[in-house]
Amino acid sequence: MEITAIVLKKDGKPKEGRGFSKEELCQAALDFKKALKLGIPVDSKRRTMHDENVEALKQHMGSLKKTVARKKREA
Repeated sequence: MEITAIVLKKDGKPKEGRGFSKEELCQAALDFKKALKLGIPVDSKRRTMHDENVEALKQHMGSLKKTVARKKREA
C-alpha cells in the first residue's frame, strides 16, 4: 500500500510531496527510523505540519496493524 504526503503550493493548491515531516510523524506516534523501516517516505527538510497528513499516517498505521494481525492468524 502506497502512502504519499500532501503539501500546499504558494497559491494554496495541494500537490504530492516528497515525504512526511518529522512533526507529522511525531503526531502520528512514529519515529524517523521506524517510518523508514515501514517504507513511509520522510522529508527531513520539511518543517510544516498538515492535519490531513497526520490522519493519513494514522489510517495507514491502522491498516498495517490489521494486515499483520491477519498474517499472524494464518500462520
